[in-house]
Amino acid sequence: MPGPTVGPTDDTSTAATPAPATTPTTTTPATVPAPGSVAASATGQARPGWAVIAALGGIAALGPLTTDLYLPGLPAIADDLVAQPAAVQLTLTFSMLGVAAGQLVFGPLSDRYGRRRPLLAGLVLYTLASVVCVFAPNLTVLIVGRFVQGAAGSAGLVIGRAVSRDRFQGIALLRFLASIALISGLAPILAPIIGAQLMRFTSWRGTFGVLTALGLLLTLVSFAVLRETLPPETRDGGGVGAALRTMGRLLRNLPFLGLALTSSLAFGALFGYISGSSTVLQDVYQVSPQTYSLLFGLNSFSIVVMTQVNGRVLAPRFTQRALMLGSLAAAVAAGVALVLLTTVWDFGLAGFCPPLFVMMGSFGVLLPNTAAQALGLVEPQVAGTASALLGTGNFLCGAVVAPLSSLGGRPSAVLLALVVLVCGTLATLAYLTLCRPERMRRAGG
Repeated sequence: MPGPTVGPTDDTSTAATPAPATTPTTTTPATVPAPGSVAASATGQARPGWAVIAALGGIAALGPLTTDLYLPGLPAIADDLVAQPAAVQLTLTFSMLGVAAGQLVFGPLSDRYGRRRPLLAGLVLYTLASVVCVFAPNLTVLIVGRFVQGAAGSAGLVIGRAVSRDRFQGIALLRFLASIALISGLAPILAPIIGAQLMRFTSWRGTFGVLTALGLLLTLVSFAVLRETLPPETRDGGGVGAALRTMGRLLRNLPFLGLALTSSLAFGALFGYISGSSTVLQDVYQVSPQTYSLLFGLNSFSIVVMTQVNGRVLAPRFTQRALMLGSLAAAVAAGVALVLLTTVWDFGLAGFCPPLFVMMGSFGVLLPNTAAQALGLVEPQVAGTASALLGTGNFLCGAVVAPLSSLGGRPSAVLLALVVLVCGTLATLAYLTLCRPERMRRAGG
């Protein structure tokens, strides 16, 4: 693949610290690259091989696969373990809580001990937790297994972003994230379809068996192709106290806080859609499960496509601030249209779906730019902790917002539309208030 290059931009907020005159503007790997893992581009920048991109993309896909693959088996779990459906839903809730909590652990660990060892430890723990889920004798054990599974799987999310920051900055970072998203973005599209097909040939335990095999495969691939990107001399040698002080320092950095809030609130809108769209589309608009899967896949495809367009077409031509403002405006406009089309004008399904498609596409631009800007504000040795704060905020906000579209016990297209609009509006206000250009310049150097 073509090596990432830095295109024209006047956004200075992507630089973590002023680069020495004798070094390129992007961060190069700390170790000598293994064959197939990292190559040098013609401009002297590091260029990831497809093996590295595939490994990091697969690791990033663990999250949506862990969440979505087993969903078709929820009724079977309730029958097999003699549990109420509402209680079985806790397996999803605790998995999300595990993802949020795990990032706060693996992020600082990767800053102290390097990226490779904590990542491999997380993958091994994920595989073992998946085995526990396969043989869970009751719902309590399954819930515990799901929490550990989510926490361990979060290592790939948080460390993958930190590895990206170790190697790249600015547009090069966006392009690297886009390459990873090209693989990981297929997970939410394919997972529900694959999960439904698996239930035709195996039980819900077999679904967790597939996740076990996937965890083992990614562990072996990561061990073979991923190299350390944070050299020992640049690591954060502090303990828990130092990690907490670093988190406090980052949260007092108003531009970083603004970007974290923008990302979290955007994720709130995303999780509000994910949690509410199934019941709204099937119960309110009376679409079949197959039609719902098609619509869900199209919206997920929208994110994947726009992530690629952002990294390869838009980023070299526009500043990151312009892309942030444009994507936020699109998200808010989609929210306004969704509210109007569910309260004032009734166009049915034809009026409900297009604004959601636009909103999801806007997130394909908004989320990678938010992550790239936030990580560009920090030095590489604390990129893991910064990534942990971003990811934890995302999943905590998602967990809080997800039930709101079903308040009152019945699915409501109006409530879903309001959740999307409010979250998009608050995200815009957070960015405009806390990420003013002069603040970004001071924070970015």
